[in-house]
Amino acid sequence: MSEVDVVIVGAGHNGLTCAAYLGMAGLSVRVLERRSVVGGTAVTEEFHPGFRNSVAAYTVSLLQPKVIRDLDLPRHGLRIVERRAQNFLPIPDGRYLLTGEGRTEREIAKFSARDAERYGAFSAALSEVAGLLRDLVLHAPPNLSWRDMVRSLPELMKFAPIGKRVMQFDGRARSALFDLYRKSAGDFLDGWFETDAVKALFGFDSIVGNLASPYTHGSAYVLLHHWFGEVNGKKGVWGHAIGGMGAITQAMARSAGEHGVRIDTGSAVREIILERGRAAGVSLTDGTQIRARAVVANVNPKYLLEQLVPAAAVPHHAAERMRRWKAGSGTFRMNVALASLPNFSALPGNAIGDHHTSGIILAPSLRYMDRAFRDVAEHGYSQVPIVEILIPSTLDDSLAPPGAHVASLFCQHVSPDLPDDKRDQVADLMIDTVDAYAPGFRASVIGRQVLSPRDLERMFGLPNGDIFHGALSHDQVFSARPIWGHADHRMPVAGLYLCGSGAHPGGGVTGAPGHNAAAAVIDDLKP
Repeated sequence: MSEVDVVIVGAGHNGLTCAAYLGMAGLSVRVLERRSVVGGTAVTEEFHPGFRNSVAAYTVSLLQPKVIRDLDLPRHGLRIVERRAQNFLPIPDGRYLLTGEGRTEREIAKFSARDAERYGAFSAALSEVAGLLRDLVLHAPPNLSWRDMVRSLPELMKFAPIGKRVMQFDGRARSALFDLYRKSAGDFLDGWFETDAVKALFGFDSIVGNLASPYTHGSAYVLLHHWFGEVNGKKGVWGHAIGGMGAITQAMARSAGEHGVRIDTGSAVREIILERGRAAGVSLTDGTQIRARAVVANVNPKYLLEQLVPAAAVPHHAAERMRRWKAGSGTFRMNVALASLPNFSALPGNAIGDHHTSGIILAPSLRYMDRAFRDVAEHGYSQVPIVEILIPSTLDDSLAPPGAHVASLFCQHVSPDLPDDKRDQVADLMIDTVDAYAPGFRASVIGRQVLSPRDLERMFGLPNGDIFHGALSHDQVFSARPIWGHADHRMPVAGLYLCGSGAHPGGGVTGAPGHNAAAAVIDDLKP
């Protein structure tokens, strides 16, 4: 006898999204979270006395508007504000780019009139392609199985409307689409622009959470993945959730609770219970068993199929896929408490400026990013690291004491195998990298939290620190994510579903995998 209709493993944002939709559909749902707080990587925590920050995921854009509306997140306390500027890229020679609505073309023109002239067409082409991706993220992709082509034939027909949409693109957007799937980000950007700084500005998105060079094949898709977001109805804009990223998941938890969902923290799942080849519930590490008609996992697929499901129950093709699953983003995450704002040599001033509210990118060229990646093989971490800084306290004074600030440092590239005794050495290098652009930054740091890729795995279950639960490479996206024949969120064990970032459409705080998995469960459980 089942205790609930659905048990969900993991109270990250996708697990909470899935739970809320299932509760709205009238199903009884119980969510189990290993940590003492809900939210997964989208949490706000105090990391230094008096200083709170989004300790892992740190910025908002990809969260789906439909999820926000359906879960009524604003009513449950969510408020998202835009950055006053989008991105700030200082250059060691004293020049800079500061982008945003009404700024970008003018800023690019400071470097190249030709690049400024081409920017409009570039932005339009990527926006049209991103629009296609935006329409696809809230639907399971065609569920193709090369092992069963008869079953795949109806799924192939789902490509027809996608092809029709592509044929409506203008020639430049259609060309951009094929280039984004065929080329590296570096090759793609080299075809559009001539200036190092301009290419770096856009190329940074190709290595975010991606242990790769911008010249690695497939990195152009990762660039595209970061273009389909929006904030408050403005497409392509990035913003901040007041109260930090935890405000998103707290609002989701309240929405789910309103629909009868029970959420238990401090409840680590040891294994999935199987009966007659079907998922029938879960067993906790304390021995408690919870029976359910269906089990939904908000964990990475490799952990699910190699640790939580008994090995004998995993089909050979799925076990082989997970053995070859590529995961490891090279992300080194830091949260710092600051006595004052950084004073950048390229744009001096300690008072809050538009650039302080933006994403601050310290990586002046694609060659610089390529070198950072190559250093990993030789040294275990980049000797000239890539650092993105966000200072959310410039938009949200609830995070730090008056006059002080908090900053997120999202650093690349560090080997997932970095030894723990190297952690502080690498953290010092990251601080020194910022100090080179903003002299005095090191002296302003009064506290820090340092999370290596291995720390991110231990704390949040990110495989090798991979913020996407698995690389967004061509062989691990769309119908191939996570396994051919199981792109519809139904795993190769009956009654078991995947709602985490290892499912379509991949990583980022989107809510899309949770939304899509809920649809599959409802289809299967509701008459």
